[in-house]
Amino acid sequence: MPTFAIGDIQGCYRDLRRLLDAIRFDPGSDRLWFVGDLVNRGPDSLSVMRFVRDLDDRAVVVLGNHDLHLLALAAGNRRHAGKGTLDEILSAPDRDELLDWLRHRPLLHHDSDKGFTLIHAGLPPQWTLAEAQSCARELEAALRGPQCQAFLLEMYGNQPTRWSPDLTGIQRLRFITNCLTRLRFCTQEGALALAEKGDLGSQSRGLLPWFRVPGRRSRQERIIFGHWSTLGYRAEDNVWALDSGCLWGGALTAIRVHRRGSITPVQIPCRGYLRPGSN
Repeated sequence: MPTFAIGDIQGCYRDLRRLLDAIRFDPGSDRLWFVGDLVNRGPDSLSVMRFVRDLDDRAVVVLGNHDLHLLALAAGNRRHAGKGTLDEILSAPDRDELLDWLRHRPLLHHDSDKGFTLIHAGLPPQWTLAEAQSCARELEAALRGPQCQAFLLEMYGNQPTRWSPDLTGIQRLRFITNCLTRLRFCTQEGALALAEKGDLGSQSRGLLPWFRVPGRRSRQERIIFGHWSTLGYRAEDNVWALDSGCLWGGALTAIRVHRRGSITPVQIPCRGYLRPGSN
């Protein structure tokens, strides 16, 4: 049963279908893992959501920051309302079914048989895999429970920047959210630097990409992630970065997920819906 992991789509439905043709995806036997950010900014987020939802158990989707942005808008959080192309989903006749499906997606997926973990953005260096799984479950419970709207209304913010097991309430949930869906750079001590969005080498002094922090406690885990389009496809030190900037005219990337053997990306060039630097 082949399994393929796919990078950030962000509403680029035609490119997704072209990539599936390139990997010869067979919906009868194959499985797909999506690193999150199914929607927003691209031309056809609604078709992406419907297509992936209809794959049912043939697909695993972890939530990204743009997916959470959609849920926040639907909950009435207008803080970043002008940043996106989500009106088609919010006005769709099956809006409620799609949003309910989305908020029940995980924040982290671990497959012990294949030996891989799927997230959208990053893990702080203090977390083991077990701690990351526990924190992801906390956030999933908040999104799926009766306090979902209250959380989404308070979700945005860059504080706190440091992890402590003593964090509680919205501070704890916000830190977990920012790690799993927004993290790129941090200090060696694990303080998040969420304003830094460039490629390696562009960051301020004292910052490292989360996966290069010395002593990172998840270093022995094989991790697939997206979110970082300026990084592009990268495979190093047990991590695979799959966001190769489809939305921006880069490529859409897939890898076959398996326990043994080399991993070679399959990429299709994308025309791009937005230019780098635009909103």
